[in-house]
Amino acid sequence: MDENSQTPPPSPAEPPSEFGPLLLHRGEHPISRRDIDPDVLKIINRLHQQGFTAYLVGGAVRDLLLGRQPKDFDVVTDARPGQIKKRFRNAFLIGRRFRLAHVHFSEGKIIEVATFRRDLEPGQTPPDLSESEHVSDEEGTSAPSRQVHEHPNIYGTPAEDAFRRDTTINALFYDTITSTIIDYVGGLEDMARRKVRIIGNPAERLTEDPVRVWRVIRQAARLGFDIEETTEQAIPGHRHLVGGCAPSRLYEELNKEMAGESRPVFEALGRYGILGFILGKIGQDFETESAVFSRVLNLLEAKDAAAAEGQTFTPEELYSLLFWPWVEPLFAEPQGDMHAILKEAVSAARTQAQLPKALQAGIIQTLIIIGSMTRALRTGRMRWSLKERPHYGQASRLTFLIDKGRMPGAHESFVDLFRSAFPGSSIKPRRRRRRHRPGPRPPAD
Repeated sequence: MDENSQTPPPSPAEPPSEFGPLLLHRGEHPISRRDIDPDVLKIINRLHQQGFTAYLVGGAVRDLLLGRQPKDFDVVTDARPGQIKKRFRNAFLIGRRFRLAHVHFSEGKIIEVATFRRDLEPGQTPPDLSESEHVSDEEGTSAPSRQVHEHPNIYGTPAEDAFRRDTTINALFYDTITSTIIDYVGGLEDMARRKVRIIGNPAERLTEDPVRVWRVIRQAARLGFDIEETTEQAIPGHRHLVGGCAPSRLYEELNKEMAGESRPVFEALGRYGILGFILGKIGQDFETESAVFSRVLNLLEAKDAAAAEGQTFTPEELYSLLFWPWVEPLFAEPQGDMHAILKEAVSAARTQAQLPKALQAGIIQTLIIIGSMTRALRTGRMRWSLKERPHYGQASRLTFLIDKGRMPGAHESFVDLFRSAFPGSSIKPRRRRRRHRPGPRPPAD
């Protein structure tokens, strides 16, 4: 399947009614089991054999309908978390308030299996399961120390699960057993019209979870869809609420932008005025300084192109690339300790998305070396002793991308850039002269 193809999905004759979902059976849609991860099919088949209902759900169904190869496959079922864990030895339960099962496979692959959920009634709160290491299985699986039973008020039917999701195009189910698409919310119609629509009243849903503002923009940007009119009209009045979300949650969402196709999403987030509520002063400067933001978008576009060709990036590399156009002016006339200067600048920016301290330290070290490299390409003076630093290799790759607009080839590095700019210069680190220490004075006569 061509990942970049955009096969128009089938248009439903009518939206789902109150009497049941709209169903598209085998032959009425383009999805084939051949395009689904075999491990996903194994999970669904085993749950089905054990008497449970299990569907493929969300972005994978959407992408398959569009002729794109999904990057992730999620499964939803009526089996409870404890029941899932009992049936898959490679399953681990995660989550504090809503338990999910992560089924682990070789090479680090993880498939998420969730239980059908429903929205809680006003005044209801989900149980906090954070103090329990395991959740009990209704069929008798024992917990190691403290047994916490799963609360049925958080679970629901497939229809209830569909209506609690963010957007209609991400609430489609696919039954791999019968090859049937199941649509409770009008997602097929919005797919055909290339619209991203919030499920329910946009103002209420965005207030309930402001991260939905971000997700709507992301889906539209990456798919090339429009945002449905009433959904789009609600964004300006609710975008400020994004900044009030948990910093760790904003960081998780930001990671999705950096690890996926970044350029279109950041461009859209800037257009809707969201970046300042995610990245503090850094985001505000991106939105108000067009030259800086243009450089950011160009670098992200180069990163996206490299990733599409199979290049991988570390988190330090991704965030260093994002922040470089913002910190670059600090290297124009370096004064004092650049580590302290960058640390103070990042702290003063007050980014709402909370980057781990270890990651921040790695980013700062990488940016310092990039600063030295870009200055060396102008002046011909390079501190080659930096080659001993742990982040030298990452900085070399990024400086090549910054200078050439592409990642270095197999045998290319910053050294090639420097040799091209200053053919006669030495690239060997200077040896420090040892200071002569006077020996002991001879004893006086």
